[in-house]
Formats: sequence, C-alpha cells, structure tokens
Amino acid sequence: MKLHLFNISNFKVDGGAMFGVIPKALWSKAYPADENNLVTLALRSLVIETGGRVILVDTGWGNKQDERFFRYLHIHDGEGLLEGLAARGFAPEDITDVFLTHLHADHCGGAVRNGPRQGSYELTFPEATYHVSRAQWEWAVKGNPREEDAYPEENFLPLAQNGHLNLVDNEGELFPGVSVIFCYGHTPGLMIPIIKYKDRTIVYTGDLIPTAAHIPLLWNMSYDIESLKTIAEKERLCREAIKFGYILLFQHDIFVECCNLKDTPKGARMNEKFHLEELL
Repeated sequence: MKLHLFNISNFKVDGGAMFGVIPKALWSKAYPADENNLVTLALRSLVIETGGRVILVDTGWGNKQDERFFRYLHIHDGEGLLEGLAARGFAPEDITDVFLTHLHADHCGGAVRNGPRQGSYELTFPEATYHVSRAQWEWAVKGNPREEDAYPEENFLPLAQNGHLNLVDNEGELFPGVSVIFCYGHTPGLMIPIIKYKDRTIVYTGDLIPTAAHIPLLWNMSYDIESLKTIAEKERLCREAIKFGYILLFQHDIFVECCNLKDTPKGARMNEKFHLEELL
C-alpha cells in the first residue's frame, strides 16, 4: 500500500458555524479567526494505492458553479485537485475509484466537471467507480431545506446517470486494507475510511472530526444535522483510537495534519501531532 496526501485548497467559513455552541472566547484560542470571524480550513485529499487500485478520497469544491456560489468561501492556496494528482504522477484516467465521504459540495464538487457543451457535465475521472453510502445518496437526492446549498445536483446526479456509481450498504472492508464506518450525526451516511497501513491504523476523520480542535466531545459544528449522534460517534471512535493507537488524519485542519490521542480526566485529547509523511 502507498499513501499520498495533498491539500486541494484552503477556504474560509464562519468560526461560530464551525464550533456551534462553544463560545468564541474558548474556540478562538484553539483555532483563531480573522477580523471577520472567519476561520481558514484546509481541504486535504488522500490517494490510496492498494490491490492494484488507485483510490481518491474526496474531490474538493470543483469549479462548476458560478462566482455567486463561491463568493463567501474565499478559496485560496492549495495545489488544486488535478494539479495535486499530477504532481504525484496520476492522470485523471489513472484513478480507479473515488471514495466520497459524503455529498456536501466541498467533498464531492470536483467529482464532476463541465462538459464540452454549455450546461453539460462529465465525470472528472472517467475510468473510476464512485463510492457513496446508500444512506447519504438517498438523503442528498431527497434534499432538505437545512442543507439545500450543500447539495447542488450537478455535483452528484451525473454519477448515476453515467453508470459509475456504487452505493455502499454495509460497514467493513471496501478495498484491500481499507474499511468503512458509517456516521449519522453530521449528515446521514457519512462514510469514514479506516486504513491499515503497515502496522498502523489511520482514520481519515472527514467531517466527523474536521480539525484537532473538534476532538472534545462537545466541540461540534453547527452544520451537523444531529449533534447528539455526532457526540456518540466521536466518543466511540476516540475510545477505540486511544485503546488501539489509531492515527487521526484531519481533512480540514490547517495547523494539524495528523495526531494520536491520549486519555485525560476531561476525555480524549490530542497527544502527539505530526505529518503523514513521517509515517510513510
């Protein structure tokens, strides 16, 4: 197995939205905001080479939508999706599988790109099978007022229309050395990859624990649909991470790429922080 990690882009969101009920006086010490109360997030994607497959985990925002869609996101820096892949020797046609943790725009937007005709779309990775949990797919297709802006249909409906969609029904091994668990607090069917790399277990935490500052059980996003479920899911994962020495890999933290956990009187907390490259 080989792993490749890169940051597609940084973007900004409201700090209060990222930390929910936690007062700014507390969260801003752990994750500082700018003068407009915006915090900067990373958007890391992971490539896993295993069993003859090249698996891309999440695809970033993409660029299909207009300026109005992106006007408050302040997207900047990063390598870009295709550019980051090319820097590691991968063309779009080399990707055999795209693992989408869920279908919010910042995680799946790059899966589909504009086609040759105005208003047409095509798959960014034409040879790939796109994997999404069935629960998340059905939730996104149904839609709801709370998440309306998070689910532009052009980001995901073409996956089914082109016959490249695999709906994942069960937890467990999806690829050699890569298993999945489902979570329902952030959005139904959030799919988290658990990676067995040599003698390590690496958890790509996605939006279950978007940054190291979100490790404490009550530090959750306002974007979560059911916060109590998020708390229970984090508690389960953190307990296992402490017991078995898991490495947490953060998709959105600009300050911390990876860490392990320790148990404290206040619950799970970050222990050592490091870069994924140090493990490879």
